[in-house]
Amino acid sequence: MSRLILATSLLLVILGACNGSKVGICYGRNADDLPTPDKAVDLIKNQNINYVRIYDSNIQVLKAFANTGIELMVGIPNSDLLPFSQFQSNADTWLKNSILPYYPATKITYITVGAEVTEATDNVSSMVVPAMTNVYNALRKARLHRRIKVSTTHSLGVLSRSYPPSAGSFNSKHAGFLKPLLDFLAENQSPFLVNVYPYYAYLDSTNNVSLDYALFESSSEVIDPNTGLLYMNMFDAQIDSIYFALAGLNYKTIKVKVTETGWPSKGSPKETAATPENAQIYNTNLIRHVINNTGTPARPGEELDVYIFSLFNENRKPGLDSERNWGLYYPDQTSVYNVDFSGKGTVDVNNGGNLTNVNGTSWCIASPNASEDDLRNGLDWACGSGNVDCSPIQPSQPCFEPDSLVLHASYAFNSYYQQNGATDIACSFGGTGVKTNKNPSYDNCLYMTAGSNITAANNNVTTSANATSSSGRRAFSLPNHYYFLIMLVFMSIQSL
Repeated sequence: MSRLILATSLLLVILGACNGSKVGICYGRNADDLPTPDKAVDLIKNQNINYVRIYDSNIQVLKAFANTGIELMVGIPNSDLLPFSQFQSNADTWLKNSILPYYPATKITYITVGAEVTEATDNVSSMVVPAMTNVYNALRKARLHRRIKVSTTHSLGVLSRSYPPSAGSFNSKHAGFLKPLLDFLAENQSPFLVNVYPYYAYLDSTNNVSLDYALFESSSEVIDPNTGLLYMNMFDAQIDSIYFALAGLNYKTIKVKVTETGWPSKGSPKETAATPENAQIYNTNLIRHVINNTGTPARPGEELDVYIFSLFNENRKPGLDSERNWGLYYPDQTSVYNVDFSGKGTVDVNNGGNLTNVNGTSWCIASPNASEDDLRNGLDWACGSGNVDCSPIQPSQPCFEPDSLVLHASYAFNSYYQQNGATDIACSFGGTGVKTNKNPSYDNCLYMTAGSNITAANNNVTTSANATSSSGRRAFSLPNHYYFLIMLVFMSIQSL
């Protein structure tokens, strides 16, 4: 019996560890004519979003999330850091009046104390850790310190170097702030929260950063010369620069969460990449990348939660035009563009921004003039990070014969193209993809069109759930140590 209990407990631990990465949304309210919090919550629920970040502890907002099951990250703004850092009683009173009356009906799981303080014009960074400590102590008195984690958010500007990722290091001028902060996070098992924006990396260095690389669309790798790790997108490179910076200070156990990332749908005349199409491509690819539990090159398979910025366009924000156009929705609750938070839907922009081919069906195939290396890179990317089901081009499947790299790449390219709205950029593959109006289907090999379920039609022969793609990736996979643990569980049960 004790062995059965042990085996069951171990299986539960494994299942808990396999929950996977999560995608949430940032709900900012720095705008005019926004819907009431109740209506905003309805909008969030309709998208099946279960994780939300807010930037204060507004009572009406907290009430609106009650009994929804949505996990909430609540913020304490920089303007409140001074009183929170000075006296424990201020943190106690805030928790008593602003959190406890609504918890646990409102499922608060994180409290962020301050935001991007190293970017603040006033010197508030010295107040952060004392304020965090007082908030933590208040939670501990209420016996909630294990259920609600305390941290603070950072911009990528906290680093002095982020390229190559293995050279990631924190800016020494923040050492006095970071050392006690990282000690706090490590001691209390709280995550390092960071806002990551590949858009700005592209905007600041268009000559060195390709748009495809920033949008998760690149078909070629960027190699870290120190580690040999291959990077297919800017997002992973930025995240790994944080991991390497933490490891450099010997904080290897602190987890990273992304509290803001996204892409603007509109910008100033010089911000030519700020379009609804690019915003949709970035967020769609981001969601697929995250929920696929790909991890990063330095941390493959590791869980990484992200919050997309943001729910609404916020017209009160100062700065470039793009600052006011990060939202998925306008204040009247109409979509700026569509994003499927399940990561399974196809791209479909509305409101005059339709990206699909309206002049008839088109397909994307591999260029016969492309080099073998470029085709293989594109094929491996489509079947891996591109989230294409490549089982039909496996041996004994309808699209394997003739065994041609060009045909296999054509099938994968087209599947990615159709799943992502049949846009020109979805058929780029670094110049190896070309569009055609002639259906490339042949014999029993059917090529996907927008909205079709060709994979099911192709898979008349039952395929293994572990069928590998041409890139050697599994259609469904767990980190290798999970397979080992599961095997141990079944061996324990068999020995009973």
